[in-house]
Amino acid sequence: MSAPAYPFSAIVGHDRLRLALVLCAVRPEIGGVLIRGEKGTAKSTAVRALAAVLADVDTGSRLVELPIGATEDRVVGSLDLQKVLRDGEHAFSPGLLARAHGGVLYVDEVNLLHDHLVDIMLDAAAMGRVHIERDGVSHSHEARFVLIGTMNPEEGELRPQLLDRFGLTVDVHASREVSVRTEVIRARLAYEADPVKFAARYAEQDRDLAARIAAARARVAEVTLPDAELHRIAALCAAFDVDGMRADLVVARTAVAHAAWRGAETVAEEDIRVAAELALPHRRRRDPFDDPGIDPAQLDEALAATADSGPEPEPDPDPPDGGQSADGDSGHAAPQQNSSSTTRPSAPPAETFRTQALIVPGVGEGTPGRRSRARNRSGAVITATDDVETGHGLHLFATLLAAAGNGRLRPHPDDIRTAVRVGREGNLVIFVVDASGSMAARDRMSAVTGAALSLLRDAYQRRDKVAVVTFRGDDARVLLPPTTSAHIASRRLTRFDTGGTTPLARGLLAARDIVVRERVRDRTRRPLVVVLTDGRATGGPDPLGRSRCAAQLLVAEGAAAVVVDCETSYVRLGLAGELAVQLQAPVMRLEQLRADYLAQAVRRVA
Repeated sequence: MSAPAYPFSAIVGHDRLRLALVLCAVRPEIGGVLIRGEKGTAKSTAVRALAAVLADVDTGSRLVELPIGATEDRVVGSLDLQKVLRDGEHAFSPGLLARAHGGVLYVDEVNLLHDHLVDIMLDAAAMGRVHIERDGVSHSHEARFVLIGTMNPEEGELRPQLLDRFGLTVDVHASREVSVRTEVIRARLAYEADPVKFAARYAEQDRDLAARIAAARARVAEVTLPDAELHRIAALCAAFDVDGMRADLVVARTAVAHAAWRGAETVAEEDIRVAAELALPHRRRRDPFDDPGIDPAQLDEALAATADSGPEPEPDPDPPDGGQSADGDSGHAAPQQNSSSTTRPSAPPAETFRTQALIVPGVGEGTPGRRSRARNRSGAVITATDDVETGHGLHLFATLLAAAGNGRLRPHPDDIRTAVRVGREGNLVIFVVDASGSMAARDRMSAVTGAALSLLRDAYQRRDKVAVVTFRGDDARVLLPPTTSAHIASRRLTRFDTGGTTPLARGLLAARDIVVRERVRDRTRRPLVVVLTDGRATGGPDPLGRSRCAAQLLVAEGAAAVVVDCETSYVRLGLAGELAVQLQAPVMRLEQLRADYLAQAVRRVA
């Protein structure tokens, strides 16, 4: 017999998290909760505890976990090949969304789930229904569930368009108060010593919670949302400049759920405030480099401004500049740091721009993305194969054709053909940035940092995993290990020191080490090394010879590379070009990196 789940009522702190989960249990139409936080902050514990509570609310309620490696067939369901081949019956085999109906669908590390699966899952949560048109199957079924996703932001961000689809978002952090941490440890140790006894201690509180959720669910349809409060919600969302109407609807639904939860018959300002705190912060992020969150003082000011507001004024046909460039650059500046003769603070980055497409040659088999050509499940069907291991999904026409060619009216397992698809993949893009004295002139480093941030934004949009290496002085530093979090990468890129000698070989070797390590974790994700340098190599014995050897080692690992020549002097030495030859890579000047300079300048033939 398995141990009982950790009781929901026994969770110490995390008041906002618990409230968000309860409100989505009261009204699943809110669209689910995304829980963001570092490891060890009780994210999974809270989710499983809520599922146990809801089992007392709905008979048959269950917790369904969606694994990171799940296929689309596993999630939405597919044609039941066994019945087709054995009985000739056109049957559908339901997936995880059907199993989650009436319960909780839990996705741990949702930021690592493939985007198209996140889209499917969020559509089902919002509509309460799944409709499938694929493999000759047309099927529809109910799928009403409480959607909960958890993620560690340091392992990568959700894309803004997917982040917006979650109804509520909560950021959780381990408390720094000793008394709270002591209580957490005490409770956890008591649970581990005797889970049954510990759960029994909180059983009555959890039953009361389940009864209160059930009562709020029954009451939610009777809660009134007055026109004045509806206007306040619309004005509040407009004041925070959120896109579309989803935010307004989520705030309204959450406010109604909160009113029902506290036993009120009418939505009041306190309900709207709670709803705004949970529904708006993640919708304000226009750019992967923006900080998440909402300023409480700004929320107070907006609520006060909307308290007695009249009809909305006519929109300004020519609004003033909001201080943000057309490409969404937020203009973050680097903090000032102490300088010395060999170390200088990084200059504020120049504005970012749309970059050219840097593409790994050949055809890979990596994770779906938007950079290099690859055979994967997200591409267009180009042919069929009888090797089910290399194909992606049933190729129905080819299967029927094979059966007919073998003289069979009904397909046999030997006749099954799968689709060969070619689309785009995301790559491991390693930025190797020269931060030495040769590159330390303020304007030059500002341009290099701006270019690196532009490439970083491009990598984020193309579904890449990124790493950042800087080299200066005597060594190279891995400023950012491989991640999909563009926000964290941008913060690191605007805060590194410059100056000193130029250990180019160290930078290339650091990139090679990352390539080797990441290949063990994911052999299908192909690397692209982008070196931003003027090509100089100084410091230590034979610096040029050592850089040549390092370049050869990087090439030996099969890493594709691009050299961005950052030399800006009137008399050009061409050292970056020599490095490009050693790396068997194309070279482009810093100004050529812009997409409008020369289309496809760095594409290489396989």
